[in-house]
Amino acid sequence: MLQLFSMLRIFFPIGKGVNLDRHTKNKELISALRMAMYDFSESSVRKVLDRLFISETVLRLCYPLGEKVGVDNFYMDVFAPLLWALPDLERRDTIVMAGPTQEGADWVGCCGYYTGTFSKAWLDIPPTGHQVAMRFHEFYRFEDDRVTEVQALWDIPEVMMQAGAWPMAPSLGREWQVPGPATQDGIIQGPYDESSSSATCQLIIDMLTAMKRHPSEGGPEVMEMNKFWHPKMNWYGPSGIGTGRGIEGFRNWHQIPFLAAMPDRGQFVDQITNHFFGDGDYVGVTGWPNMIQTMSDGGWMGIAPSGKRITLRSLDFWRLENGLIRENWVLVDLLDVYDQIGVDVFARIREFNKVRRGFDPETGVALK
Repeated sequence: MLQLFSMLRIFFPIGKGVNLDRHTKNKELISALRMAMYDFSESSVRKVLDRLFISETVLRLCYPLGEKVGVDNFYMDVFAPLLWALPDLERRDTIVMAGPTQEGADWVGCCGYYTGTFSKAWLDIPPTGHQVAMRFHEFYRFEDDRVTEVQALWDIPEVMMQAGAWPMAPSLGREWQVPGPATQDGIIQGPYDESSSSATCQLIIDMLTAMKRHPSEGGPEVMEMNKFWHPKMNWYGPSGIGTGRGIEGFRNWHQIPFLAAMPDRGQFVDQITNHFFGDGDYVGVTGWPNMIQTMSDGGWMGIAPSGKRITLRSLDFWRLENGLIRENWVLVDLLDVYDQIGVDVFARIREFNKVRRGFDPETGVALK
């Protein structure tokens, strides 16, 4: 009985009392999908998707999955191939939070990973026969108890690396299976605390405002990072960039090469969208895209300067501890970045696949 209660607390963010506030209710609604995907089967997942999504739900997904409309396209084009490759597929969430944006939209943000035995090729990534894990950041916009929009980034390069098939430059940061919150409280329970959530959200907005002052307004000191970031902070970047520990690690392994390659950060704010929402000590941000920058110099992920202006999709979570940012989970659609500059990462994988068993020796495409 105790084990059953613990499982229910993990999947269902229970509020105090029968009448749940709308943000706790939205987390409870998404918990049905989380539970169906924990013991993944087509029938159970499709049943929940049909109940939770509207027929016109727009799904904005990472490269190469693209944009979908409606449940059928979402399941058949996205989850069916993944389940075929990982027949014991399951979903594990480490953060589930919800709240309103300043524009008045209600979002639920989920962070975690899909895992299972990589038995068959997926997206022409060669199978390993071993368990793999793929991080996800998924954001669901709710209207009248239904999901009307999804923004989702999956860390597909992480799967490539576990398969020994990542064909691009090695990461500067630490590549590992990124953990959930150190405090083990990422599945946020109700009721929703508007006051603390708004204050947490404002701190993140203030931090990002200060961060954008560099390099256009001065050196690193103008970012006032010590004012916002915990000295033992962890910045969990996407595979291809990796994790940085502490402010120095964050700057060395991500920020310095990132800004050296694209120093015009923050110059195109009128062309992007950022939607922030807080839930207790956690903040999420959606944006599609939420950055526009010019690759005017080299040094970032081994990419040569092209002078090309690119868009970046990033879905992020932050956790505050004693008024400072202790952990920051970041996924960026790096495969989309490569596509924008004319680099086909999957074509490079297929070149290696030509000598792998189970792939066409002429094209490198997986054989059925």
